[in-house]
Amino acid sequence: MFLSVFDMFKIGIGPSSSHTMGPMVAAARFLEHLRSLSFSVAGLRASLHGSLAFTGVGHATDRAVILGLAGFTPDGYDAERAEAALAAIASSNLIDAGTLGHLRFNPATDLIFDYDHALPGHANALRLMATDAQGDVIAQETYYSVGGGFVLSEAELNAPRTASSSSVPYPFETANQMLEMARTSGKSIAAMKWANELTVMTPDALKRGLDRIWQVMNDCIDRGLAAEGTLPGGLNVRRRASTIRQALERERGLNQAAPHLINDWISTYAMAVNEENAAGGQVVTAPTNGAAGVVPATIRYWLDHVPGASRARIGEFLLTAAAIGGLVKHNASISGAECGCQAEVGSAAAMAAAGFAAVMGGSPEQVENAAEIALEHHLGMTCDPVNGLVQVPCIERNGLGAIKAISAASLALRGDGTHFMPLDNCIEAMRQTGADMSEKYKETALGGLAVNVPNC
Repeated sequence: MFLSVFDMFKIGIGPSSSHTMGPMVAAARFLEHLRSLSFSVAGLRASLHGSLAFTGVGHATDRAVILGLAGFTPDGYDAERAEAALAAIASSNLIDAGTLGHLRFNPATDLIFDYDHALPGHANALRLMATDAQGDVIAQETYYSVGGGFVLSEAELNAPRTASSSSVPYPFETANQMLEMARTSGKSIAAMKWANELTVMTPDALKRGLDRIWQVMNDCIDRGLAAEGTLPGGLNVRRRASTIRQALERERGLNQAAPHLINDWISTYAMAVNEENAAGGQVVTAPTNGAAGVVPATIRYWLDHVPGASRARIGEFLLTAAAIGGLVKHNASISGAECGCQAEVGSAAAMAAAGFAAVMGGSPEQVENAAEIALEHHLGMTCDPVNGLVQVPCIERNGLGAIKAISAASLALRGDGTHFMPLDNCIEAMRQTGADMSEKYKETALGGLAVNVPNC
């Protein structure tokens, strides 16, 4: 099993990797599929199912699908150009699909939120259709946005799993295999991940890519720490990261400042990212947009507040975190619509804890222990966004996830790596919990905090 670090950490846009980025990617893939056909297309249609229908408006899924059909991609997103394209489509009922020409598409009638017909493959499903001049469907594909910006066609989802590729030197599929390979090779988790990545890219490309991931993460923190105002979507949630940062800076160095205020710094770094995400800004999936603040907040805490921290080791942090994220995705899920927020913030906390333990000098066994502690104490967490927006409780939840990640790593580093509950078992417990969880607690906004809101 090989998932690149750049599969786990993707540069994209908010507010959701599964509900915004994934549908945009699916729409772009559908255009490519249509270009391979021998007949001409006159129009396009789309239907959203499951969680994509229930929380699609709050997650901007409708906008993402339309923009994807118009040729936009998450990594090359231009907000000003996107708004112009949406306005043109709304006024003309035509989509400029590049080499396919101008295709009929009425956003009011050709994009359907189907609340009644969930598709069997995954909670995040969309069906894209092409029509002829008479309006009859002549081609269609079903796609599933399975979390973290990953998209599978129906055929890909139903294809049998293949055995691990032997093309990478360390093809671990479980944490147990990962630790055994570390013991046998004498390498760290990051070093094994580095070796695997070099099978598909050069060392220079890998280093540049890791530097780019951190640069986008850090820029996102800085923008969030500076921005003020109210987040879009109708909840009138005010940005708080900037105000908290200013207060913390005023209190810095004061004799009466309490040690626990470091938690406020950690939370503020994470909230800054997720406020930017909620506003539709540029973020990095880590492993998802809804959990995008945990890993960068942990890195920023380490760089700004831990003596001896070095930017030169951020790649080690990211590679270690990606290895853990890959295990969770392969053996369970990183999708809130599939397993609740335990799969998003829980996975992010496990990744952050592992990365932090690694750069703090932890052994592979301590790193695995840190990831297990962090994930274990997110088990059962529901995904219940109010109004389907990635704001309440998501923004604060990232702050607490980062605090848990650092605490988990610190606790693991106090031991020698031996512990009762293996990470593999914890990941399986998360998968089982997600399977048993009611659908109303899995990113549908039909239960939990989403239905317990103030009457005002």
